[in-house]
Amino acid sequence: MQSLAVLDAILSPDWEWRYWSFNYHWDNDMSMGSMRDGSGDEMFAVFMTSGALLKGFSHESPMSPYRINPPSVWPGVVEDVPSVFADVMSEPALSPGDLTFCIWRLYGDDAWQHGEILYPEGTDPDGSADLLNCLDGNPQTYHAWAEYYWERPVNLAAVEHIYSHLPITTEVISSLNQSIDSKALERDLTEIGYPTYEFRT
Repeated sequence: MQSLAVLDAILSPDWEWRYWSFNYHWDNDMSMGSMRDGSGDEMFAVFMTSGALLKGFSHESPMSPYRINPPSVWPGVVEDVPSVFADVMSEPALSPGDLTFCIWRLYGDDAWQHGEILYPEGTDPDGSADLLNCLDGNPQTYHAWAEYYWERPVNLAAVEHIYSHLPITTEVISSLNQSIDSKALERDLTEIGYPTYEFRT
């Protein structure tokens, strides 16, 4: 998620139009990544010493809380979330009532966990397959998405470079965006916590 946030920071200097973001020092010992598509879908991922939690909301999902009145989260989605994530689940900045899926992984777990859910029919009933598509660790997945989303060519080698968390260079930056403000980008990279952000030629 750091790599996705860095790439969006370079491709879209205006934060308002970014799809992916990441705050390494979000709260105490927590880091938080997010995705907002501008059409109502969103996803948040919180990383802490005890584990990680990822929650998302697909507004067109049949599991949307707004399928009924008053709104209610689909049965099973949040009932089994470990108590260590209680503050995260109730955090107003993370849209606590807007979710169609929630997964978590405690430190020491060998796999991601989710609640016992009776899913409605459909190939992607909670919207997670679509919203989490870019989190497969494959730079080509983001590359294909970015060219579609930004409607312009995106340098695949630069994407691979950033996915590898290699030092950001002026060459990498200019191959993605020739008109970016390097000082503003440096501030973004500090917030994101990208491990090596000294601009080198």
